[in-house]
Amino acid sequence: MSKIKKYPFAELYEMSSGISSKKEQAGHGAPFVSFSTVFNNYFLPEELPDLMDTSEKEQEIYSIKEGDILITRTSETIDELAMSCVATKDYPNATYSGFTKRLRPITEGIAYSKYIAFYLRGYLFRKSVTNNAFMTLRASFNEDIFSFLDLHLPEYEQQVRIGDLLYKIEQKIQLNKKINDNLEQQIKYLYNYWFLQYNFPNQHNMPYKSSGGKIIYNHQLKKGIPENWTVVTLNTLCDILSGYSFQSNDYVDNGKYRLITIKNVQDSGVNLNVDNYINILPTKLPDYCILKPENILMSLTGNVARVGLMYDNNCLLNQRVALIKPKKIQVNSFLYALFKSDAIRTTLEGLATGTSQKNLSPIDAGNINIPYSESVVNSFSNFIEDKIKLIVRNSCETLSLCELRDWLLPMLMNGQATIDN
Repeated sequence: MSKIKKYPFAELYEMSSGISSKKEQAGHGAPFVSFSTVFNNYFLPEELPDLMDTSEKEQEIYSIKEGDILITRTSETIDELAMSCVATKDYPNATYSGFTKRLRPITEGIAYSKYIAFYLRGYLFRKSVTNNAFMTLRASFNEDIFSFLDLHLPEYEQQVRIGDLLYKIEQKIQLNKKINDNLEQQIKYLYNYWFLQYNFPNQHNMPYKSSGGKIIYNHQLKKGIPENWTVVTLNTLCDILSGYSFQSNDYVDNGKYRLITIKNVQDSGVNLNVDNYINILPTKLPDYCILKPENILMSLTGNVARVGLMYDNNCLLNQRVALIKPKKIQVNSFLYALFKSDAIRTTLEGLATGTSQKNLSPIDAGNINIPYSESVVNSFSNFIEDKIKLIVRNSCETLSLCELRDWLLPMLMNGQATIDN
């Protein structure tokens, strides 16, 4: 077992505040690390997703170098405070948000950056943060809290072995996500090309509209659609079925079945990090609420019309989340592309009612009219089916890798397990 030694956090790193920026600076200029990027990543992405118009002086003061830790400074809840993200390389000209803090190493050979990335996300360190944080209207991480925190680290060589192993797992997780993002973009592009621009392959395998295909004005839709297409309502293609109202007294910790709520259906897809489980299925639970991989889910409350694919078993559909169930299974892939499209989401958002919180009626959603050709829809579904299956397979593998990482993490961090040379 590797020897664990305690170090005051503040003796290994120096803390600096982030840049105070104005709204007009955002969206252009040099690379920028936002609160969201720090919160959602163990490591900074290869390419930073945000931009900020900053001066050379600001880029010098708020620089980001290999080994730097960026940590969330403030949050509405203590559980989201001091979430960390580590830089594995220098980021020239980049700066970081004022809602974060930068911790820069002031020693060498004591803390290995890739190990630290996982250590700071581990249960024991997260617990020490929440125990020391204070809450007014928002949780805040400051110099006082920083000075109270200790790091319990094994020998440097053991940190390297542990950090490199976990980093390889994390790289595979991120690669799967990148592949899925690319597949989603392909599906979106193909849907727009076939069903919005009407450039589906014609009988000569040429783009229909671009090759002179006839477009006829449709009075019901108030726009042109391809000749011989019809207009159908969504409920002729699918049932939009709301989930079951589970009783809170049935909830257990880490039970057999996950409960999928609106929190779990995000713009990026379905997240299986759930809050509640049950062990026994209610007697009146509809069969469709027992979810299967490739099921399409949609949020009905709050930020409505978010859509994602299921990719695991033993998950149950909670109320205010809908299952989009195809009348014919062969159109499931088409329905996913349809409901993920910007056009249908805008329409669905327009149907939502409510002031403090929007609610979308499955009945109203099912009455939406769309242009339709059975042969084109079937061809499209067949064309993208393999992409859908790959998204599900990658998501399932990512879930397994995350569970493996989270299982290994506490044992490696507290010295219960080590990695030999």
